[in-house]
Amino acid sequence: MTEFMEFFNTNDPENVSTSIKLLLLLTVLSIAPSILILMTSFTRILIVLSFVRTSLGTQQMPPNQVILALALFLTFFIMTPVFTEVNEEALTPLFNDEITLDEAYERASLPLKEFMSKHTRQKDLALFLGYAGIERPETVEDIPLTALVPAFAISEMKTAFQIGFMVFIPFLVIDMIVASILMSMGMMMLPPVMISLPFKILLFVLVDGWYLVVKSLLVSFN
Repeated sequence: MTEFMEFFNTNDPENVSTSIKLLLLLTVLSIAPSILILMTSFTRILIVLSFVRTSLGTQQMPPNQVILALALFLTFFIMTPVFTEVNEEALTPLFNDEITLDEAYERASLPLKEFMSKHTRQKDLALFLGYAGIERPETVEDIPLTALVPAFAISEMKTAFQIGFMVFIPFLVIDMIVASILMSMGMMMLPPVMISLPFKILLFVLVDGWYLVVKSLLVSFN
């Protein structure tokens, strides 16, 4: 316990610097899930992939673990330029004692702000800026994260639902055709989903559905 207290001795500048780094690391790790979900492409990707599984009607196929893992790795792939810039402009200089903690925060937030503002609808951002009584920012740097993050989140959800709707249409048509055929044949007690499922899977495989879905997601972030 004594050694632990000596480590955080404020009389030693080196210990103070190390303590700040440790505190910063623990803070980032504690809010990492929120950063991943609300400040990256993770939300849109996960919602669209969930829509694909729901439209197919395969219930738990692919499993939740596979959907989450794919969404996570696609997020890292899309966000790599942003994360690289944050590391080069903020984290590395901070750990080398070249900039202060406040400067590191400003430098780290700028790439994220640029990414989020690019994919945020003006209407959504104006909603939170107006509610908080904040004047219209002149540059991206002037946008507060407290308003940008929720605006980006609801913009991402809308975009994801739009993509999900387009994914649903062909499978909905198959369900309607199968249901009409069964009704015309008087087979009303047979669930249409049971008959349409193989056809939906066949269609999805023939058009290389996963490739098209992932390609659409990647293009949507250009």
